[in-house]
Order: sequence, then structure tokens, then C-alpha cells
Amino acid sequence: MSNPLIMTLEFGARLTAEDRAVLHDLTRNARRVARRMDISPEGERPENVRLVVEGFACRYKTLTDGRRQIMAFLVPGDFCDLHVAILGEMDHSIGTSWGCTIVDIPRSVIEHLTSHHPRITRALWWATLVDEGTLRAWLVNMGQRDADRQMAHLVCELFVRLRVVGLVSEDSFEFPMTQDDLGDALGISGVHVNRVLQALRGRGLLEWRRKRMRIPNAARLMDFAEFDPKYLHLNPRDDDERSLSGTS
Repeated sequence: MSNPLIMTLEFGARLTAEDRAVLHDLTRNARRVARRMDISPEGERPENVRLVVEGFACRYKTLTDGRRQIMAFLVPGDFCDLHVAILGEMDHSIGTSWGCTIVDIPRSVIEHLTSHHPRITRALWWATLVDEGTLRAWLVNMGQRDADRQMAHLVCELFVRLRVVGLVSEDSFEFPMTQDDLGDALGISGVHVNRVLQALRGRGLLEWRRKRMRIPNAARLMDFAEFDPKYLHLNPRDDDERSLSGTS
């Protein structure tokens, strides 16, 4: 079975066979998290780093009136905040409305990886920078794009991220979210989400049926969304080996 963590981190560094074996062992003991359960609730003192290996999770905050803002979707191969275990308490929640499988990684294991495996360390740095780049892209979407292009941009992002870990089948992928979930991610109402989805479907840009999202023409959708995947940093630097070996 393909390992989503290895498939993801290969974009951050040129991993060796030993590196891959270490990462494979890291993901050996997984557990299932039920639907609508928190993985790390706000206010918790975090002791472990969580890694998603199957399904979807999200980062979110809930306001005092019950409204929720989703700040990121987490797909297989994603860490739920890589450096969170150094915090005194969580300032946001990580949960799953859809159910997922995760691995709990003790802080000591992450510290050992960063002390003894330079290529894995580089890949972990890369993963953190991708998280930051994705957050910037979401901020631009919410601040400057209309709802239809926000939606299209989000679908494009998930299409690319899921394709990296082998979870896109031809032109479609699993999409278990509800319209309310999408509204919480985009900052619009569920009714508005429905109108946007119908409009995009009418344009022939996407189809959402039976919890699967289908993109008839990815290039058209990306053009409509003004989607540029460079913030996902999937083009590795060509000086990776020299920097790790200390040669010039």
C-alpha cells in the first residue's frame, strides 16, 4: 500500500531508502477517529504530533455564538501542525466531520528525526512552509475573490494535493464534506454554497455526486479560479543534494 507521508515528503527532499524506511515505521500504528470528533481540541495541552493517513481532517475555530471557521483541510500525508507539541495549549481545534485515520507521533520521535535524519528534516521544513503558503492562499481567496472563484480555487487545491498522494482517479476524488462544511471554509452561508455549486456545474466546471467531486476539465477550472499551484511548492530545488552534503 502506498504511504501518503512518504509520497508527500518526496517533494520536500530527495529521500534515501533508509529515510523511507524510517517514515514507513513512523506510520505503522494508526488509529481511527470517528465522525464529528476532535483530534486536538482548543485549550488542550498537546503532547503528540498527529498525522493524517486516511480521510480528511480540518483546523478550525468556533466563535462564542457557535459559528465555525475552517482554516485548513488536512488530507492524507498532512501533519496536524508539525510543531504543535512545543505549545502550552492549543489555540485552535483540529477535528474531523467526516472520520479519518491518524498516527500519534510523540514529540521525542520528531526531535530524534530532526537530529539524525537531515533529508527528513529538510522535508519537514518544507511541509511547514507549504502550510504557511496554503494559509496565505486561503487569506487571498477570502479577502479578494468572489465566492464562485473561492470555491473553484479550493476544489483545484484539493485536486492537486490529493493527486500527489494517489487519491485522484482520472478526473475525480472523494469529497465527503457537506455544504455547511464548505460554507464554514469559505465564510459564506450554506444556501450561498448551494447557489455557487449549481452555477459552477452549469458552466460545466465541476460535478459533485455521491460524495465525489468530478472535474471535467481541470485546465478550465484552474483558469476560472486563477489557480496557480506554486504555493504548494511541488517543484523541488535542484541544489538539495549539495546543501545536505555540504559541498558546493
